Amino acid sequence: MNPTLRTITQQIASWGVIPTDNADQRTRKGIFNVAAVLVSGVFIAVIGPFYIGFREPVVGGAYIAVGAFIIINLSFVKPVWGNYNHFLFAVSFMVLPTHLLIYALLGGFVESGGILLWGMAHPVMSNLILHGSRSALRWFALYFINLLVAATLTPGLTPTQNLPPALILATFALSVGLISFIVTAIMAYFVSQLETAYRLLRGEQEKSENLLLNILPKDIAAILKNESRVIADSFEGASILFADVVNFTPMSAQMTAVELVELLNEVFTHFDALVEKHHLEKIKTIGDCYMVASGVPRPRADHAQALTRMALEMQAYVASREFHGRKLAFRIGINSGPVVAGVIGRKKFIYDLWGDAVNTASRMESHGSGGLTQITRATYELIKDEFVCEPRGTVNVKGKGEMEVWHVIGVNHGE
Repeated sequence: MNPTLRTITQQIASWGVIPTDNADQRTRKGIFNVAAVLVSGVFIAVIGPFYIGFREPVVGGAYIAVGAFIIINLSFVKPVWGNYNHFLFAVSFMVLPTHLLIYALLGGFVESGGILLWGMAHPVMSNLILHGSRSALRWFALYFINLLVAATLTPGLTPTQNLPPALILATFALSVGLISFIVTAIMAYFVSQLETAYRLLRGEQEKSENLLLNILPKDIAAILKNESRVIADSFEGASILFADVVNFTPMSAQMTAVELVELLNEVFTHFDALVEKHHLEKIKTIGDCYMVASGVPRPRADHAQALTRMALEMQAYVASREFHGRKLAFRIGINSGPVVAGVIGRKKFIYDLWGDAVNTASRMESHGSGGLTQITRATYELIKDEFVCEPRGTVNVKGKGEMEVWHVIGVNHGE
């Protein structure tokens, strides 16, 4: 577009725009302004002189007057009307009787070039763009009344003899074509806006869905979205893993906050991948402590075996590399048994586990040794045929007394 023409178009589009208008309102006003000026310019420069040339001066004068009224008042909408909506109402209220006048003077629907149809462009479609469906429906009712009035006047009208029949038909066809184009273009605009809105909504919905699935198990998220109830379930067979960094406190004192977070993020991101690989359920992280469960919320017969395989892969991963120039060692503890699982809270809620089996798993970690995975007899009995386990003896567990424990060394390849 020519720079001068672009500047003029932008100036016209800004008429009646106020600072409080949002981007959508500015766009809609701009569309109406540019369209109104173009149509009014055609009224003044083409259609008005056309009818005057064919000895219909009143009709031609009406077209020129309407076009001039729109352009002049639109360019001074703020100082003259004070409010864009007042201007729009005045123009909308003026054009319908003007259409009816031209219809009567030219003597019929076809003879007037289908002038009544222009009421669909303005005021109906223009109000749809600027004010929405309710305003458009009210103006459509007035437009329809205008059609009824015209129908009652038709039998007493005398068709004009000043326009050649071929020209009348051409004018009528042009009006129908232009109105059809305007209605189609406006509806296409609204459909495209609707499609864009749905696309954005679907995108936001997917983001919300992914965020929810990062917080809750898929099955639990589905329940929360569709039901309003307390979520709590008992599981007779489940396994729980706790993992903690050895000597984390003194190490963290030597690192910056950013280094510390990056280190934990690198390690725990890999652990998250292992959780997905083995179809387990990450419960939470608390500082440098990582908690995983198997057998919840979807029961599985191999809950202990699956969790033990993950524990071995966690230890192998940590032992094989350095993180920010540091070697890490994890204490891992596993226990198996019945648990209660559910969602707590309304804000920042989490899916959590409770029960003696959970507490004991935590004790297995805290009483364990760096680089080793320590398990209870309950877990040992479930995995002993598939994994190599070394008895450590007994440890004094707070609240439990002496307990037999084992270290998981690796997979039993002899089986």
